[in-house]
Amino acid sequence: MQLKIMPKKKRLSAGRVPLILFLCQTISALEVPLDPKLLEDLVQPPTITHQSPKDYIIDPRENIVIQCEAKGKPPPSFSWTRNGTHFDIDKDPLVTMKPDSGTLIINIMSEGKAETYEGVYQCTARNERGAAISNNIVIRPSRSPLWTKEKLEPITLQNGQPLVLPCRPPIGLPPAIIFWMDNSFQRLPQSERVSQGLNGDLYFSNVLPEDTREDYICYARFNHTQTIQQKQPISLKVISAKSSRERPPTFLTPEGNASHKEELRGNVLSLECIAEGLPTPLIYWIKEDGTLPTNRTVYRNFQKTLQIIQVSEADSGNYQCIAKNALGAIHHTISVTVKAAPYWIMAPQNLVLSPGEDGTLICRANGNPKPRISWLTNGVPIEIAPDDPSRRIDGDTIIFSNVQERSSAVYQCNASNEYGYLLANAFVNVLAEPPRILTSANTLYQVIANRPAFLDCAFFGSPLPTIEWFKGAKGSALHEDIYVFHENGTLEIPVAQKDNTGTYTCVARNKLGTAKNEVHVEVKDPTRIIEQPEYAVVQRGSTVSFECRVKHDHTLIATVTWLKDNGELPNDERFTVAKDHLVVTDVRDDDGGTYTCVANTTLDDVSASAVLSVVAPTPTPAPIYDVPNPPFDLELTSQLDTSVQLSWTPGDDNNSPITKFIIEYEDAMHEAGLWHHQAEVSGTQTTAQLKLSPYVNYSFRVMAENSIGRSLPSEASEQYQTKAAEPDKNPTAVEGLGSEPDNLVITWKPLNGFESNGPGLQYKVSWRQKDGDDEWTSVVVANVSKYIVSGTPTFVPYLIKVQALNVVGFAPEPAVVMGHSGEDLPMVAPGNVRVNVVNSTLAEVHWDPVPLKSIRGHLQGYRIYYWKAQSSSQRNRRHIEKKILTFQGSKTHGMLPGLEPFSHYTLNVRVVNGKGEGPASPDRAFSTPEGVPSAPSSLKIVNPTLDSLTLEWDPPSHPNGLLTEYTLKYQPINSTHELGPLIDLKIPANKTRWTLKNLNFSTRYKFYFYAQTSVGPGSQITEEAVTTVDEAGILPPDVGAGKAMASRQVDIATQGWFIGLMCAVALLILILLIVCFIRRNKGGKYPVKEKEDAHADPEIQPMKEDDGTFGEYSDAEDHKPLKKGSRTPSDRTVKKEDSDDSLVDYGEGVNGQFNEDGSFIGQYSGKKEKEPAEGNESSEAPSPVNAMNSFV
Repeated sequence: MQLKIMPKKKRLSAGRVPLILFLCQTISALEVPLDPKLLEDLVQPPTITHQSPKDYIIDPRENIVIQCEAKGKPPPSFSWTRNGTHFDIDKDPLVTMKPDSGTLIINIMSEGKAETYEGVYQCTARNERGAAISNNIVIRPSRSPLWTKEKLEPITLQNGQPLVLPCRPPIGLPPAIIFWMDNSFQRLPQSERVSQGLNGDLYFSNVLPEDTREDYICYARFNHTQTIQQKQPISLKVISAKSSRERPPTFLTPEGNASHKEELRGNVLSLECIAEGLPTPLIYWIKEDGTLPTNRTVYRNFQKTLQIIQVSEADSGNYQCIAKNALGAIHHTISVTVKAAPYWIMAPQNLVLSPGEDGTLICRANGNPKPRISWLTNGVPIEIAPDDPSRRIDGDTIIFSNVQERSSAVYQCNASNEYGYLLANAFVNVLAEPPRILTSANTLYQVIANRPAFLDCAFFGSPLPTIEWFKGAKGSALHEDIYVFHENGTLEIPVAQKDNTGTYTCVARNKLGTAKNEVHVEVKDPTRIIEQPEYAVVQRGSTVSFECRVKHDHTLIATVTWLKDNGELPNDERFTVAKDHLVVTDVRDDDGGTYTCVANTTLDDVSASAVLSVVAPTPTPAPIYDVPNPPFDLELTSQLDTSVQLSWTPGDDNNSPITKFIIEYEDAMHEAGLWHHQAEVSGTQTTAQLKLSPYVNYSFRVMAENSIGRSLPSEASEQYQTKAAEPDKNPTAVEGLGSEPDNLVITWKPLNGFESNGPGLQYKVSWRQKDGDDEWTSVVVANVSKYIVSGTPTFVPYLIKVQALNVVGFAPEPAVVMGHSGEDLPMVAPGNVRVNVVNSTLAEVHWDPVPLKSIRGHLQGYRIYYWKAQSSSQRNRRHIEKKILTFQGSKTHGMLPGLEPFSHYTLNVRVVNGKGEGPASPDRAFSTPEGVPSAPSSLKIVNPTLDSLTLEWDPPSHPNGLLTEYTLKYQPINSTHELGPLIDLKIPANKTRWTLKNLNFSTRYKFYFYAQTSVGPGSQITEEAVTTVDEAGILPPDVGAGKAMASRQVDIATQGWFIGLMCAVALLILILLIVCFIRRNKGGKYPVKEKEDAHADPEIQPMKEDDGTFGEYSDAEDHKPLKKGSRTPSDRTVKKEDSDDSLVDYGEGVNGQFNEDGSFIGQYSGKKEKEPAEGNESSEAPSPVNAMNSFV
């Protein structure tokens, strides 16, 4: 069986080494490739590979080299014929043959003449498979003869006459090239009036006086011998006539009205018409019954010569040249006939057949006249060659049937006519060879995506093998619906895509065996210019930057080259080429032009251009700073199960460098529309390797950040879904707590969709008693967060674990946690409750702990309920709200703070677990001792007279015991705010009113008043009043730290005497206000504080908290300046100091808390008010000014 293999053009990727593969054209045959390894063990008839031209003109000054090279296996031997007879080179000492070659070298440099070796030579290359012959090579030496000597008479003409200066060069080999020059070797100027013809003559349509000269010289240049021959100079003299008579055109060449021209096919057809006339005529060309071929027509010699390149038979016909001037026109018709030497229609091709196969050699040629076809075999006419029964001649075809190894031979086809001949060698080689693949194994083809890829599979075999292609290790045969199979074995992928990457196997089969070869394909991303240079208009002297940001396949190396006007950039330091841009500083006018960025890889290249225009400078606006533009062109590469590489292109930084990129992801499968932080990279990176979780449909976006702020997000990348996997973590916050005494509620924080790693998320819940020998009990539940185990014993420790699983598998073994089944209320109350009263406000309670088994739950602590049952002073029983203190843990004692002195209390104790309280212990009663009383509830001064004041008060709201007496202390305050002597007065406890007599009139007094029990004095209350009828005041009670109180004025504005008094003192008020303002601006101070300190009463001191003795007193407002002549607060109240202790300082619950050991948080003591130091309050002497102060 024979297969026909047709060659097909293909584009090879850069860097590929094409294999040498020769293919037959139309016959079902295959030529043996010139693969060195293949040729080592394959026989092949000779083939002529190189020979000298048919018409070989040699230089007689050099050695003659006649080339003849051939290939074959075994290597062929060579022989020559000369003029049809054997040329015995061994008999001529001047002739040698190159080793392993048929090339002849004839040494005529030392002796001999070239003419001796003129003739027709033919080379024969022969081995055991046949003989190939060369063309007939005609050897002729070049000739450059001299001009014959002749005497040239000077020429004299009148102005306007025509003239032809003949050249008639000697006949040389090859023909000479003619040109006209003067004695100075300067070419003579030519024009429509004066020109050189194809024959070398110089034609003048009309002569002019300036044509006069004595050195019109015709030169003949013989290129082969590199010689120039010179004709004798011709002298021309033009006589000026008074007037030249004008005339119509006449042809100087060709003569007559018609002529004939014959040319061979493929040559250049040259037609010439030169006319004379006055004025100078112009020449025009037309073709009768046709048009001149546009692409092949050339006008030369000022349109006097028409040339048609590559002339063919279709160019035959009549051509007219028309000469025209103002007086008329003439035409000349040239009949053109195109003949043709033989040319191939189908030259015979080498034929490789296996024994028993059929084949044909076809030799078809054409020409004008039609050539004659003759066949030779091994250089001998086939008519006289040995007979071969396997061949049959049918005109231009030899038909082979059932060939055998003896049928191998070299056949020659000769096509000839009167204009030449063609000779072609074609061998028939009968071989029996199993398939061989000649393409190198594991060849790597790198191609650009969306472009065609060609995978070679050069092969050889006889019979001709069939070719199949496979992809992958176990792939099926490829089909023509996607791929193109070329008959030379090449596989074409018309549009390569990423999924075409892989290994391809070429398999060649014939009846003698099978061969296969693997090649590899890598499809690369195309190189793109994603940020192209843009048209720029810049000012002279400024700087311009052209961006050229290139994106290419990460496995290729891209180089960027800049061009200016399609040439190299100027060699100037002002031009700086960086990675992504070209910068031109100090721009000049000549810098304007087109700048092109060319990006190259080993596989492709792209370019982009921009024009730079340079203008005069104008004021430069200030740059605008803003957040970056969003990144763009996001791309995912290196896509693996647990990672992917994300790359992007930064947007414009808007004049503030990008400091970092923030990458976010969206899980379209579980949380569509919600973006999460993924990673951050520096502002210099444009790629990031991202770690991925299983079973997530990822999309990514990127934001850029500079010193101004953060850009908008980029467009989302393409989606990339990772494969499912078993969970890599278990639920957290696993707990076991019973909600009822007979159950165990197991809870956990479930995994979210992102953490599930796959579909079908479930949980395996396992439990067993901690102290038992039971096996684990397990249950698989859906994606919930709790499971209830029923029928458990009360408050038993359990071991618990919760494991995640999905359709792929289980998460790692989970951690074991301990929980408890449900609690029940405690069964036993604490016993042996004891109370120790520490002081009037504090008691300590002790109790015995309950047995642990009776608690039936987690011990939370002990809780004390206590309440005030009866006041010892009033003896009337009344119910009050119970108070609660909780003591955490297993403590067996605690402190009860904040008790009221001189009171009866009752308490009980209960144990507490997670379920609630147990039964209460029996009630235990206790009483608190007396304490110091609180301050009297109020103090009023009523009925002031000139020498007496009456005091009224209410008893303390908290007597904290039995009152024994009241103590009243008072002292006068003079007009200079000095304090007088302190008077101490004891008042019985049953009194609530007291009158002081024999006081000084119009005098301010300060009063200090407090109650006493057997324990000691309580907090005091203070008040001020005056004895005069124009000023009497009652200050609100002060239960604080002894701050001074301002006097309260009575409303006397309606009394008549006051109106008169006010009129009298108006001027004094104004003067005093001015004086006060001046003293205040000068920093003056009233010496009231110093005077009060000097008269302080040592008896009036606050009691120390520890033992009731008097201690030091510190006034918080000693250093505050006086305001409006009074040191009492503006709201006329006396603030009471806050107590140092309260219930919240001791325990938990409603009223306070204890530390774990039951001790106090802070210190404990009864509440007590501190007395101010005597004289700490300021007083004003009665005066009209003081009276006015109440209205200011």
